Amino acid sequence: MTKTLAGKVVVVTGASSGIGEAAAAAFETAGATVFGLGRRQEAIAAARDRHPRIHWLLADVTQPSQLDGAVATIVKEAGRIDVLVNNAGIFAIAPLEQTTDEMARSQLEINVFGAIATARAALPALKASRGTIVNISSAAGHKPAPNASLYGATKAALESLTRSWALELAPVGVRVNAIAPGPTDTPVFAKLGLGDATQGVRDAFVGQTPLKRMASSDEMAKWIVAIAEPAASFVTGQIWSIDGGMSLT
Repeated sequence: MTKTLAGKVVVVTGASSGIGEAAAAAFETAGATVFGLGRRQEAIAAARDRHPRIHWLLADVTQPSQLDGAVATIVKEAGRIDVLVNNAGIFAIAPLEQTTDEMARSQLEINVFGAIATARAALPALKASRGTIVNISSAAGHKPAPNASLYGATKAALESLTRSWALELAPVGVRVNAIAPGPTDTPVFAKLGLGDATQGVRDAFVGQTPLKRMASSDEMAKWIVAIAEPAASFVTGQIWSIDGGMSLT
């Protein structure tokens, strides 16, 4: 495989599972030096066993001091940051009447404030390298769905940030884009706590997708790498819907 990102340094948040883990591995395969960030030590340890060539750091995106420390460590060890993938996020579903303050707060803190804090921490290094930010949104960011209003709102906010940051940072050579996955087979469904109803939720998402299947994390990772590669150097401010046609329905 061509090492299209040889010599580049990539930071992926929420990298210990799902799309984040697949993206971190794909960047490493493309020749980059990859730093994977996660908020749980046990998850990082397990990911390190699976991907020993990736550099793993403990950093919770809701804790700016941890992010600042992680970025400082990365710049000290690797000398630069070329790509930031804002992947850390959580997904919870509930109708409005059952949405708790904690459910709202946690999704906003991780999905929106976390992306802002991470981008802010990495920005000096990204400006120095004329690098790129890839935000991981969702089809839910532009396709309304019952019981997913809060999650969708956080992803809509991330897509708005993507476009605004693209304009703001273009003069300093930093590109900003987003990948908006449709239904993807990741551990997120098991984390919903729905028990026997989990399969029904998965089936409902697949039912909204014209291709009638879920994507794999590896499929999403290929697009994340593609938008970060030098070949995409004239692309900024775009939301790439990789959703099996879901946004068309």
